[in-house]
Amino acid sequence: MPKPLQAMVQLAIEDAARRQQVEASTLVVVSAEPVTWPDGSLGCPQKGMLYPQALVPGFRIRIASGTEILNYHAASAGQPAFCPAGRVRMPAAGDPRV
Repeated sequence: MPKPLQAMVQLAIEDAARRQQVEASTLVVVSAEPVTWPDGSLGCPQKGMLYPQALVPGFRIRIASGTEILNYHAASAGQPAFCPAGRVRMPAAGDPRV
């Protein structure tokens, strides 16, 4: 796993542990991968917001806490952000990294 992705995974685990009020050691990384997001929303658009319409390289991290999956999305130069399940969008179609 590349160093930038390792750092993002660690930040996502720390946030997931706080969010779920569990020990980080109980969480399982389901997937952590480089992706290309279809726009500046990073695959997690908020209603009423406008986003730059450009491909954005980044990461998608999925963490399991019990039976719940927590999704984290990031740009390659940013921090991972929690994305509620109802807002999750897929990376850009045809992304060879997905």
